[in-house]
Amino acid sequence: MDRFPAADAPLYEVKANLFKGLSHPVRIRVLELLADSTEVTVTDLMHGTHQEASNLSQHLAVLRRHNLVLAERRGVQVFYRLAYPQVADLLTVARSLLQQLLHTTTQQLAGFGPPAGESAPAAGAATESAPLR
Repeated sequence: MDRFPAADAPLYEVKANLFKGLSHPVRIRVLELLADSTEVTVTDLMHGTHQEASNLSQHLAVLRRHNLVLAERRGVQVFYRLAYPQVADLLTVARSLLQQLLHTTTQQLAGFGPPAGESAPAAGAATESAPLR
């Protein structure tokens, strides 16, 4: 992919390429870590993503290619930061959308009731679900 989209590319293609840059859980986690800080070292990103340096480097290259992050070398350390504050806003909107989708799906499933022969869980019974970040 070119560093910058063709000037005559339709906006929907440009948007699709942006989402390609976001289309991996490790890259989303990197962006979340960067959204929570002004800048983060590669070492801290490795710890925060549980990735080896070589794998993380590939993901960071994709994020740089899609102009989502900026890198700055200072001595032996490389620091990353979001290229635009709107990236953090995009993550927040995605989280909100996912929470709404989960809520809607939960309501729809509750309307079906338990399968024949099974009883519904007791009111207030704990369910296993991870909170959305």
